[in-house]
Amino acid sequence: MIEVKAPAKINLTLRILGKRQDGFHEIETLIVPIELEDRLAVEEAEAWSFTCDDPTVPGDDGNLVVRAAKLFFAETGVEGKMRIRLEKAVPHGAGLGGGSSDAAATLRMLDAFYGTRLPKERLMRIAAKLGSDVPVFMEGRAAWCRGRGEILEPADFPARLPILLLKPGFGVPTPWAYQRWKDSRELEGVRYGAQEFPWGRLENDLERPVFEKYLVLAAMKEWLREQPETAGALMSGSGSTMIAALREPWMGEALGARAKATFGPDLWTCETVAGNI
Repeated sequence: MIEVKAPAKINLTLRILGKRQDGFHEIETLIVPIELEDRLAVEEAEAWSFTCDDPTVPGDDGNLVVRAAKLFFAETGVEGKMRIRLEKAVPHGAGLGGGSSDAAATLRMLDAFYGTRLPKERLMRIAAKLGSDVPVFMEGRAAWCRGRGEILEPADFPARLPILLLKPGFGVPTPWAYQRWKDSRELEGVRYGAQEFPWGRLENDLERPVFEKYLVLAAMKEWLREQPETAGALMSGSGSTMIAALREPWMGEALGARAKATFGPDLWTCETVAGNI
């Protein structure tokens, strides 16, 4: 048996530069891994199978783990007689890259399990076929991602940034958020401008279309920015997770409790750290 970790990520900066001829958007984003992670394991079996401890996670080709495994088999000619188990901690539809990280972890895990020792460049090409943000998870460190998200440049991110994540009980479809970006408008009273810090900049162009529909996320960002524990706040990726950059690591518990009292007890919260892990 081989076990691997699949860390989630946050987008500290996400700028959309325009629409590409291939239908995708040209972006520039700083992606930083966080200590929240899924776990995967693979072991020998008589036939290929996939299980997950979260019953809401699809077990077919709608799951990037399944697609990654099938693509690995197709690319290598390996006969997939094994069982993959996924333990979920990263919520899906959250803008935290859980599915993409699981896909990258699956490729690394199967390469080790079968001893195929694929060159890094080939693994990255396979990863890119699964999604624009899968390759960054092959590196496991902070990176600037450009193009569709597949052009990577390692980022110098020395900080160990304490953060609190907050997610309401709904997700935001990423394709929808991008499709709405061009025609979206800013809401009155919401601060969209860049927040500058010694360790980087908080800015997310997808807040504009997402906040137009999901008003509670806009309210959550403004509420977070008013709290004494918070140095800065923004939405991660296409949402629906909101990020609070904490002034001190120990401040997350009190802030999370107050957030649940304000936005409802079903609000998911997670204290974690962003940085190269």
